[in-house]
Amino acid sequence: AEATWDDVELVDPLGLEVGYRLISLVDHAQNGELLHRIRSLRKKFAQDVGFLPPVVHIRDNLELKPNDYRILLSGVEVGRGTSTPGQWLAIDPGGVSMKLPGTPTTDPAFGLPAVWIDVSMREQAQIAGYTVVDAGTVVATHLNHIMHRHGAQLMGRPEVQQLLDHVGREAPKLVEDLVPKTISLAAFHKLLRGLLEEEVPIRDMRSIIETISEHAPGLAAQNAAGTGPDPGELLALTRVALGRAICQQWFPGDSEMKVMSLEPQLERVLTQALTTSGAIEPGLAENLLREVDNAVQQLEAAGEVAVLVVPPMLRPILARFLKNHFPQIGILSSMEIPDDRILKMAAVIGGSSAA
Repeated sequence: AEATWDDVELVDPLGLEVGYRLISLVDHAQNGELLHRIRSLRKKFAQDVGFLPPVVHIRDNLELKPNDYRILLSGVEVGRGTSTPGQWLAIDPGGVSMKLPGTPTTDPAFGLPAVWIDVSMREQAQIAGYTVVDAGTVVATHLNHIMHRHGAQLMGRPEVQQLLDHVGREAPKLVEDLVPKTISLAAFHKLLRGLLEEEVPIRDMRSIIETISEHAPGLAAQNAAGTGPDPGELLALTRVALGRAICQQWFPGDSEMKVMSLEPQLERVLTQALTTSGAIEPGLAENLLREVDNAVQQLEAAGEVAVLVVPPMLRPILARFLKNHFPQIGILSSMEIPDDRILKMAAVIGGSSAA
């Protein structure tokens, strides 16, 4: 038969493919509990992050090993794992009191050591300090982790439009003059993706829209190219408006914030490099990575989160550069920290070696 347009499949924004032994987890007829899990995952994601993610398209894939699954974003694999229906996964969060008999593996979402155990061992494993989850939860947790990590990619143009419609119903005045009067839909989309790329929730749409309304016209007037407000500057101002929420994410409550900072000499060298060439030269980059790696390892070993506080001008480039190597760390500008939060220096990056 001739090829037709029907042969062209549009890829789904978010997909889950399962091997044949996992079909029972996603089959309505077999009361597949993973389906209920995924429903509540989307709901929780919408509440936490601030927009409704695309539906998860689930299909079986007979090319996968029977117990394997893979997670796809726009048709590209971003994660895969193995799950064993009928058994439980005992994950070792560190400091467990005994070794368990079973099939050793790694927890697919966070890479922790784990073991597949028989149902009869479940209570014993919990008493020994393991986190014990069923086969459906293993897949759901992995999917959830990937959705949060790739929130920016899940926020397509349709989601932006739906979000604006939703806010418009709740607060018409807020949205009325926003798109396209103050900012184009493309620029608004780019701004939201910029926040989501660093896992900043966009729940507080009121603050985001008020910041755009207040600053976009002035920034657009300063832009000689006539292409609207500078996206980087608008993103920085929006992050400042969301500063309290950003800090809260890393340091809940009003606890003191144990952070890393840059040694003043290194700060000067970086600022100079950025103003002259707009890039970090390779030797300096290598030193910086080594120093950050040491500090991050020390903080994580002590059970602390790794957050680096830098001057506003350095934040965008350091965030781009460091996030590639250390996806788990936060990079905050000093302007984003509310006056009433107490900072404590946990580490200084760039002692003698970085100068």
